[in-house]
Amino acid sequence: MIRHIVLFTAKDQAQIEGIIEGLSILTKIPHSRRLEIARNRKSDALGNDIDVIVYGEFDSDAELEAYKAHALYQESIRRVRPLRELRFAADYSV
Repeated sequence: MIRHIVLFTAKDQAQIEGIIEGLSILTKIPHSRRLEIARNRKSDALGNDIDVIVYGEFDSDAELEAYKAHALYQESIRRVRPLRELRFAADYSV
């Protein structure tokens, strides 16, 4: 299984809900075992820079690639890119 985690910061705090809305369309893509979009609680004592998290689980590299190739993934990028400042992504196998 592959875990896919993407972290976003907003250009403006007022845009966080727009980022969440734009990312939420990713949950309609059928290739993940699990996909969550969440606002960071910002409860860490050392750093709270991240605004929004995408957490996904995929059965294989092929499923992750199919997810990224889906039209809704491209639509999400189109909606979110103008609102976000930074994007960090990490994938790892378990």
